[in-house]
Amino acid sequence: MVKKAIVFDNSGTLIERYRALKHIQTGLICDNVSSLDIVDNGTERALVVLQTDPAKCIINAKPNQTIYEFITRNKINIDISYSTTEIKKEEILDAIKEDKSKVVDIQDTIKAVMDKKYNVQICSGSGIIVAINKHKIEFTISSGGKIFPEVPSVVKELQNRDIEIFVASGDRKGSLQKLAEFIGIPTENVFDTADAWRKKEIVKELKRNYKVMMVGNSVNDIFALEEADIGVLTEQQKEKNPEKLYDAADVIIKNIKEILDIKF
Repeated sequence: MVKKAIVFDNSGTLIERYRALKHIQTGLICDNVSSLDIVDNGTERALVVLQTDPAKCIINAKPNQTIYEFITRNKINIDISYSTTEIKKEEILDAIKEDKSKVVDIQDTIKAVMDKKYNVQICSGSGIIVAINKHKIEFTISSGGKIFPEVPSVVKELQNRDIEIFVASGDRKGSLQKLAEFIGIPTENVFDTADAWRKKEIVKELKRNYKVMMVGNSVNDIFALEEADIGVLTEQQKEKNPEKLYDAADVIIKNIKEILDIKF
């Protein structure tokens, strides 16, 4: 009998996401713009995740230090969650070394998320959007989440059917470990800070031992959706998506519980 596995994205797939972005140049904070679209619409941009707890570490940091100083002085690990081209982590620190953006610019977005009663500990947390070619931070960003109510029962039913559950997400490690504990999957089945290329590789590697379904909701899931035996696009986050994302999917669903009805 063929073993089966489902790989879920996190933000917008398992979790209803709320995201706040601050445009450094104007100081404006908005919540109606996709961070992935911002990266796609620029040249040599990267969405960078800070691997630290925003609600404990970043919110309590000295607000007037530069983001570069905060990262380097505290030895904060960073990872690239999404980019249009393959960029190395070392390029990020080099690009922002002279940038004057401050920790308060991140704190402003954390406060915006927490004011909306979203949990910054179970989503991607906080990060920056860097223009590598301009050597500057253009946006700061924080995300919070609420688990879609159907998720725990869906995961339990899939496990009852002997389907192995994995999560591959661009979100930070700490937030995904909390998610794994909540929905009842092993933490070793969670792949954190996975960009579009890494998600594809994860699916490809799992296909050696499983028939694989990929479930995602945004452009950074396209490669994985195409690589999977069955690619499922969920619209439960209710965001506008480009046509290329629909083209990559075999099945489109409105609610995560519809996964249970897909022949697999």
